[in-house]
Order: sequence, then structure tokens, then C-alpha cells
Amino acid sequence: MPNIVIGVSGPSGSGKSLFAKSISQNFNLNTEVAIISEDGYYKNRPDLTFEERCIQNYDHPDAFEHELLSKHLSDLKSNKTINVPQYNYTSHLRKKETTRIMPCSVIILEGILLLADTKIRELTDIKIYMDSPLDICLSRRIYRDSVERGRDIASVITQYNNHVRPMYFKFIEPSRKYADMIVPKGGKNQIAIDIIQAKIAKLIDNK
Repeated sequence: MPNIVIGVSGPSGSGKSLFAKSISQNFNLNTEVAIISEDGYYKNRPDLTFEERCIQNYDHPDAFEHELLSKHLSDLKSNKTINVPQYNYTSHLRKKETTRIMPCSVIILEGILLLADTKIRELTDIKIYMDSPLDICLSRRIYRDSVERGRDIASVITQYNNHVRPMYFKFIEPSRKYADMIVPKGGKNQIAIDIIQAKIAKLIDNK
């Protein structure tokens, strides 16, 4: 049973995770549809001190183990089960636990730099780019990182100015040219959700 991979990319805070969850909600999770986050593939750097890990550029392609992600996508397309890493945003390290993902009809992959990586693009059958204004992305990021990840607002803004925004213009925004579909208005764009859900339903029916 070959898998169809739907890649949902775009800037941090653009609504990728919400969109991925929204388009999957009408299907059986982990049997018909599975969701994988690129964040799980942040490189594990226990060799660095906590202070050193805090100042790393996590918006550069080199921050990710894309080779492992590509291998996992290939394994799923070959009907092999994979163990997806889990990432701890507080310690900036991978957790000991992994998430077991079995082959299913549709894999939804979400992350900031998916379309900027040639190999991942080749393994992605439908490419979606979330096109949200940067000021909205920043406000969402401040809320998420301060409330959900326990970071102070000053560090969030510093990271945004030093890494997030420059990497957006260098890598993320240029990758939108590879998208099959551009989605404005964030993860609650119901028309886009309906379109992708209909496509997923058709793919599942055809299998």
C-alpha cells in the first residue's frame, strides 16, 4: 500500500499544525492518516551546554536531521513502520520516547523547511504552503513560546529578530514557489480544509 505524503510548510506561527490537525479530523488517525512534525527531527545536541543550545539557530536547515526524515518517509512508502523522534522544547534535546508510526494511506508532514529540502520535496506528493502575514506569525509565536513552552517574551523576540525572520527570507519564503497550493488566513481556512479533506477521502477510497 503506497503512502501519499502531504507536506504542509510555511513560516513559524503560520498555522501549519492546526491545518494538519484540521484536515485529519474526519479520518481514522494512525490507520488512514498519520501526522508527522518536522520538529521531531531537530538534531540532538547533548554535547552542547544548555546555554549553548539556547542560542542555536533552529530555523536553519542545518538544525534538522533531514536525512533521517527522508529515510523515514521512504520507509513508510515501502510499508515499513518507523519511530519518530520526540523533541523537548524546554531542554532543546530529544526525548527518550519516540512515536511509532505505521504505514497508512496518507501521511501529513508539517514543518517550516520541508519545501526547502530537495529530497523531502521529491518524497512529498502534495505540497502546501501556509501564507500568513509575519506580524500575525510573530504574535502567535510569542503566545505559544511564552505560554506553552515557558520562555520569556524578551528571548522570544530576540530569537525572532536574530534567527526566525532572517531565515524566513533566506529559506522559507523562497520555497513557496514549489507549493501546489498556497493557503492564506492560517490553519482555520475552511475552504482549503474542505478541499484537502475531499482529496484525502478520494485517495483513501481509491486504495
